[in-house]
Amino acid sequence: MSKEINNIVLVTGSSGAGKSIALKALEDLGYDAVDNIPLSILPLLINSFPKDGMIAIGVDSRNQNFTTEKFLEVTEGFDFELVLLDADSDVLVRRFSETRRKHPLAKDRPIADGIKLEKHMMKKLKAAADYVVDTTNFSQTELRNWVRGNFGKDSENLNVTITSFSYKRGVPREADIVFDTRFLQNPFYQEALKDLDGRNAEVCAFVKKDKAYAEFMKNLQNLIVPLFPAYKKAGKTYLTIAIGCTGGQHRSVCVVEELAKALKSQGIELQVRHRDV
Repeated sequence: MSKEINNIVLVTGSSGAGKSIALKALEDLGYDAVDNIPLSILPLLINSFPKDGMIAIGVDSRNQNFTTEKFLEVTEGFDFELVLLDADSDVLVRRFSETRRKHPLAKDRPIADGIKLEKHMMKKLKAAADYVVDTTNFSQTELRNWVRGNFGKDSENLNVTITSFSYKRGVPREADIVFDTRFLQNPFYQEALKDLDGRNAEVCAFVKKDKAYAEFMKNLQNLIVPLFPAYKKAGKTYLTIAIGCTGGQHRSVCVVEELAKALKSQGIELQVRHRDV
């Protein structure tokens, strides 16, 4: 049975966070996509759109009259899903620098100033958003997959991603469930292994020798496998499981790889990421 579709999706957030990619992904799913709409005509556009149609609209600070208060005012009473995309400031600065684009709020000032101002503008919208998506560590493909998982009408499967990470760099903001593997013996202190990562057979063999490993992996699978149908029944379409260690290179990477093998052997489809390798 196909899931219920949200006919109107509004996309906003920080410039450089991936709004154009998200809108294109929604267009690929059958939505009519319109970008950079002035707030003054937004109600007219929504009201004139066929009730059996699907439309995705990008609204953000590129429009001169955009304010959070005005956005909330003109959209009051409408039934829509609000997606807000954001990313770390240093990542946004890098993205603008790489593309040589000017920030819409800092045309004659440093990019960082515009990013700071825009993030301040978006604070109230974050509280009102149905989805707040941190694209700091997302590739374009991963963002498109997120959109498909949440808005694809024929998507009946739970989209599962398992990612390793370094606690030094922080827990992934998109994580739904987090596990810590820092109790396992650390290959970093083995001279022959420290410059390798957990995808290496010798590194993973070292991790698996820890007396706590086998029981941990058994309990980990027993815990998360029953959650998949429960999350799916609750209407969730995108689930991220994050597994961390100190440096995000050895223990967490090995555990993610081994967990993915075990789950795939049970017919569970998933994606694997190693954020900090």
